[in-house]
Parts: sequence; structure tokens; C-alpha cells
Amino acid sequence: MASTDDVNFELPKLRTSFSLENDTRFLGSDDNIAEFFDVKFCPYQPLDHEPVFAAISKKHVIICRLTKDPNESNPCQVINVIRDDDDEAASCCCTWTMDTLHGKPYICIGGVDAKVKIYDVIDGQLVECFVGHGGAFHETGRYLLSGGHDQIINLWTIPDLPNESIATPLQVHYPHFSTSAVHSGIVDCVSFYGDLILSRACHDDVIVLWKIEGFSSDDPLPAQSTAPTPQNVLPTNYEDPGRLTRSAFVPLTSPQCPVQYTRLLAFHTPNCGPQFFMRFKLHHVPNQNPVLAFCNAAGNIFFWDLKRLTTHRDVMSALANSTDKNKPLQLPSWQKPVIPRAKADTSSKPRATDSDQDPSTPVYINQIDSYEFSPETLESWATKYSMEDAHEPLRHHKIESSSANFVGRQASWSPGGEWCVVVGSSNTALLLQRWASK
Repeated sequence: MASTDDVNFELPKLRTSFSLENDTRFLGSDDNIAEFFDVKFCPYQPLDHEPVFAAISKKHVIICRLTKDPNESNPCQVINVIRDDDDEAASCCCTWTMDTLHGKPYICIGGVDAKVKIYDVIDGQLVECFVGHGGAFHETGRYLLSGGHDQIINLWTIPDLPNESIATPLQVHYPHFSTSAVHSGIVDCVSFYGDLILSRACHDDVIVLWKIEGFSSDDPLPAQSTAPTPQNVLPTNYEDPGRLTRSAFVPLTSPQCPVQYTRLLAFHTPNCGPQFFMRFKLHHVPNQNPVLAFCNAAGNIFFWDLKRLTTHRDVMSALANSTDKNKPLQLPSWQKPVIPRAKADTSSKPRATDSDQDPSTPVYINQIDSYEFSPETLESWATKYSMEDAHEPLRHHKIESSSANFVGRQASWSPGGEWCVVVGSSNTALLLQRWASK
């Protein structure tokens, strides 16, 4: 059986890290814990340009450029450092925007003061300041996800926006979907994966992939009047977990649609504990494998390649349906058989059975040429790639480790998928790279 290498399945390797000085001395409070809380790559650059990212600590935004030149010992170049002069502000979120008139890149930051401040990335000047906050939008721009301390995840429908300036902001009073049944703790990260949803909460030690039954972004936008309110949802059984969910897409459950949401997969994120504000990032662009990245509270960066899940399913289907067991089968380079500790039967024949087993039942150890794999191999594959059990968390496909004292707060991918930057405690940023030899 031959195995092939596919560059699309390559996952990042930790290349280097850097730290910003402890900037808590600029805070007006007694906060003395230095941390990076968020990192975002600039989405407005051509893919063949060196990617630029912004990492945000409580008082600073640091703008950096990355180079994949293998001769560079440090691939990260600091372009600018912007400090928030407001003594009462401590930032924790950032995102990029652009002046559409002049093409200038701006960085937006938000934090405990409930303000959104917009800075010019080039000269570091404050451009504008708004009161409010934002979240993870659907790619259509018409739906918004939110999560919070009440362990509730909401799906909001964005109304048609006016073409002219208005004096009173538009208000959306109720979401079209709301649930507190997916997680049992504070929800600190939610994201769309197409029309599916990824979310995590502290204490759970998992990232969950799930879907809202009846929801499709291809359908017309639901009217605001159809958004369910707590007053018009009257559960008949208060022990029913379904009472924790309200949906305009499946208003009432029925035998044809017995649930309002479906849990699809879970990804195992150990050693997170009670830590709050730890956020994953999914790299999902056309013609590349979707890859999920997350860093726990022990400095471990986990990666899951979602394309591996469907590829594994196809491989197992091909094995089950093959009529010619002697025909060579190519396995992906990442799907390797596990050799049991017991000595393998090199003759590829059934090994002797134990006295309490049916002697007519063959037990194979590692008969690769005839598509028979050891139990260890099948179990190893199932723990990483099987989509059969939505409640059995999948183990990571790759792990990279840094300091055991590092707590990851946010991961971000460069637009081309080559770089993954993770920021967290001690104002430290980890730079991970793949395809370095390309």
C-alpha cells in the first residue's frame, strides 16, 4: 500500500515567538497582568504580499509584518505600536477596516469601556470613536452570532440598512434563534462555518460544531415579527432540554423535525479549566482545507483539518466496498497504520486465537496488503477522524507546544493560510508557519 504526500494537508509548525513589554503600568487600575487578548490579519492585502497582522494588549496595538524568507531568523517585523492614552480603557478585541475613499487601513479596538476606537495604522492617530460593539458575522453579512456569560448563543438577523444617514440607530430586539443548551458555561467564542456554527465555553473543554435546524442563508430573510420571545414559548415539561431553545426556523418540534438544533461534532480541548476568553479560529477559504486552531491554558496549540474527516470517511468506505483486496490502495500521508506493540505476523495470516475466542474467527494484527488493520490502528483513526459519534470529542490532528505557563487567548490565520499567530499571556505572540519550503 502506497502513501502519498499532499501539501494541502500540511499543518503549521511553531517557528518563533516574541513578547511586548509589560504595559500594565499605563492602566489606571491595579491590573498588573500583562496579556495579548486578540490578533487579526489584515484582509485587504493581495495574497502574494507579506501578510500584516495586529495584536492587541490592554493598552497597545502592535502592527507586524511577516516574511517567509528562510534566511530570516526572526520572520516578524514590527511596523508600528499604537498606545491608547485613555487611562480608564483596557482593550481586548480588534478588527480591521478600511477608509473606502482613500484606501487607508484602519484598526478598530474595543474593551471594557464599551467604546470602539478606530486608529490609522500608518500614523497611529485616532480617527473615530463609537459607543457599541460587534461580533462574528455570517459571510452574507445578514446574520450575526453572539454568546455570553449566560451561556446563551443567539442568531440575529441584520435588517435592511438605510442608504442615507439616520438620527436613530436601527434596533433588533429579539434574535431568530436562541439556545443555552449547547454549552454549560460562559460562551466566549462563536463562529460560522458556512451555515454551521462552531462554539466553545469555559469548563466544557470542547469546541462544538452544530447546526440550526431549518436555517439556510439561501432562504429569504425571516421577518422580525417571527423572532420568538420568551413570553410566547411555553414549555410543557420543564425537564425537557428543548425548553432552553427558541427558534423561528423550527418554531414547534414535530415527529418530522423533533429538534431545533443538532450537535454534529466536538473537538477535544483539554487543560482549559475555568479560563475565560480563550478563542479558536477557523481558516476557511476557497481551494484550501478548512483548519481549526486553538491554544489551551498549558501552551498547547491544537489543529484540526476538517478535510481529513471527510477524506477518512471516504477511505473507510472504499475499504469496506472494495471487491479486490489485493489492489493497491493509497492512504493519505497523515493516515498511517499503527503497529501494535505485539510482534506483527509478517506472513499476513491470522494469528493464533485465545482459548476463550471462537477459533473460526480470524484476528488480524496488521495485514495492510489485504486492507485489514489492527484494532489499534482503527481506534487511533476513530479518535481523530470519525464523525459517527457527535458526543465523542475528536483528538487533535497536530499539536505544537510552547511554554507550559502560556495561556492562549486568540488565534488568527493569514489570508493565504500560511501563517497562524496565537497571542496570550505575558504579552506573548507565537508565530506558526506551514509551507515554509514552497
